[in-house]
Amino acid sequence: MTSSQSKGNSRAADLDPLHTRQTLDDKETRIAISGHPIHAMLVAFPIALTVCTLGADLFYWWSGDVFWARAGLWAIGMGFLMGLAAGVSGTVELLLVPGIRARAASWTHFTIAVALLSMMGANFGLRLSGYEQAVLPWGLLLSVLCLGFTGLTGWHGGKLVFDYQLGTVGKGN
Repeated sequence: MTSSQSKGNSRAADLDPLHTRQTLDDKETRIAISGHPIHAMLVAFPIALTVCTLGADLFYWWSGDVFWARAGLWAIGMGFLMGLAAGVSGTVELLLVPGIRARAASWTHFTIAVALLSMMGANFGLRLSGYEQAVLPWGLLLSVLCLGFTGLTGWHGGKLVFDYQLGTVGKGN
């Protein structure tokens, strides 16, 4: 078989609906512990810590108690680190599983999640040089944006799991 025939067969496989269907059906997680997807286990932490950061910022604004500014620093810092861990596991899934990679919704989820991680990192970095001064107004604004992007990312991630059953274990389940 020549090189041009090989390329032609590759293109035919890409256009073949049966091949496409097989690719879309390959959607099981590749990164799991005892059948539990790691990405799904990790995303709960940055979600909760993003909510906690906004709560701490609002309590600091309301009370002026330095404890809440410091709590916001720790919450966004740990949320950012756990978000990085969730992002690495999710990116590996995206790149390894053809059924995940083939869907546009996966790339939308990925893009919004990268933007969210960037904002979380900026929020954490802003607070490192003086957490009390960083909360108002920019830390609070970043916390609100982070929470909004967390909702968007979670919406798209949930859509992938519940509508397409992506990143799950067991095709028959």
